Amino acid sequence: MDIKAVIFDLDGTLIDTEKIYRQVWPKAVRELGVDMKDEHYLAMRSLGRPFAPLKMKEWFGEDFDYDEARRIRKGYFEEYLAEYGIQRKPGAIELLEYLKSKGITTAIATATDIERAGQYMQMTGLEGYFDKVISATMVKEGKPSPYVYLYACEQLGLKPEECIAVEDAPNGIRSAYSAGCRVIMVPDQSGPDEELLSMVIACVDSLSDICKLI
Repeated sequence: MDIKAVIFDLDGTLIDTEKIYRQVWPKAVRELGVDMKDEHYLAMRSLGRPFAPLKMKEWFGEDFDYDEARRIRKGYFEEYLAEYGIQRKPGAIELLEYLKSKGITTAIATATDIERAGQYMQMTGLEGYFDKVISATMVKEGKPSPYVYLYACEQLGLKPEECIAVEDAPNGIRSAYSAGCRVIMVPDQSGPDEELLSMVIACVDSLSDICKLI
């Protein structure tokens, strides 16, 4: 496969955080007197500004305080990290070393802010592997809009079609696909449906499997 760069999502793709969010989001929302179902959480993965607050108001009512829920969720998340730490996903280092050996540029395109993304990469031994780290906070709208991937490609000096995006969740896949990147899915909390399969060039079990495709 002739590509010049691989752009990775962070949460759920390179680091094993989505299982934590799956626990702490419902706990946080419950403190505000609302029941967050599992299907709500699954729909929230990688959902960026302004979509996440709007979606929660759609589910839980116009008076729902998204910012307060997010503040509480951050507290629970930090408690989890302090007790259990954070792990990278299997095959991450193997794939990154492989891409480095091939001279292929690597970048991050994440919904997480830059400070926390840097913290998580340091905690998981991923720091220093990437030519660019791009956060959705740098662009007009987060995922599933294409802006974070378009901006990442711009920062790399490449066209989207010259890049592969590696994603685990629907909103990230839609973002990368609509930007014009070729997308590989590594499912985390749920597998692909027919819509997602139509957007990806491959769906693999682990990051290391991507070595066989590039």
